[in-house]
Amino acid sequence: MIRQRAVLALAAGFASTLLIAACDSANDVSSTSPGSTAPVAPASSEPAAPSPATSVTTGGGTSGSGDPAVATMLTARAMKGLGSVVTDDKGMTLYRYDKDESNPSKWTCSGACTKTWIPVIVQDVVRTSGVEKSLLGTVHRDGRPQLTLGGWPLYRYVGDTEAGQINGQGKDAQWYAVTPSGQKATPSG
Repeated sequence: MIRQRAVLALAAGFASTLLIAACDSANDVSSTSPGSTAPVAPASSEPAAPSPATSVTTGGGTSGSGDPAVATMLTARAMKGLGSVVTDDKGMTLYRYDKDESNPSKWTCSGACTKTWIPVIVQDVVRTSGVEKSLLGTVHRDGRPQLTLGGWPLYRYVGDTEAGQINGQGKDAQWYAVTPSGQKATPSG
């Protein structure tokens, strides 16, 4: 009887996984021309409910090894004291650097800087939820596309070890969490 219940539980779990994957793939539609934008998440101390995801194609269909490219998800997330900032598919806050340039997109963080501030490299499809899709782009970094938002190259901070942290905010008065419209996040009220 216990064996039968275990098998039924495994079967139910497998069926749930397939159903979730099928539902998720229905929202993953590539687009080579940016169009409408998803609504920005409201600024509050609680994570906002996800809005419908949209996606943008940033490059070729496969990585250099020939494997299918992995989609990157950008989400607007409300952070206490900062309002809405952009996080990646793991919930890690993304940052912009004041020494970089947005028009045209240029990166200046290199060498030892990239050990602390990790460039956000993308392979193909970037899905968004609450992020201004039309502002996404890339800049070439050593032959790889680094994601930009509002022209600003994006980075992850090595000091953020868990989802939702903003330990890089205001570092050296030059590093700031990026908002869904590409602006630097500033403390709110």
